[in-house]
Amino acid sequence: MSPRAAWRLESLGFGPVYRYVGAIDDWKANGLPLWEREHAKTVGDVARKGVPTCAPRERVGVAEARSATAGWSDCVVLNDAGVVLGLLRKRALAGDPDAIAEDVMDPGPVTSRLDEDAVETAQYLRGRGVTRRLVTTSDGELVGMFFAADVLGTDAPEGDVADLEDPRRRRR
Repeated sequence: MSPRAAWRLESLGFGPVYRYVGAIDDWKANGLPLWEREHAKTVGDVARKGVPTCAPRERVGVAEARSATAGWSDCVVLNDAGVVLGLLRKRALAGDPDAIAEDVMDPGPVTSRLDEDAVETAQYLRGRGVTRRLVTTSDGELVGMFFAADVLGTDAPEGDVADLEDPRRRRR
């Protein structure tokens, strides 16, 4: 079970919840240093920090104000340990300001790990019509937001024009 899934189950009252602790792949996915420093840029290298966040029990109006002030169209829902539980997209932030984030968030947004190749990830996202993706550690802790345009360049503005990848639209 992924750490993010474990945290979500715990927040819903399930327990005890256990998680796997990995080895070298986990080390790399968390962006920890390796001997081989001559490497291609990773999503962790170019992820933008300062993504607006809120707590699961926070009111949407507060989260919307925080996102607007920071110039973002989304707000990431985190637990007390900084683990991504969900995402308040533009449509949720524009909704009922008295709603609770946990009740209107999109749970389990698609994420990338810090060690993923930036060019490959950007090309993959572009091919799917997606502009950006959340970046987390292997424990599901938020690192930032990766924008395909930061690697590939673009003529179209990022942000409000295209949404983050929606896991419900994924094709297997």
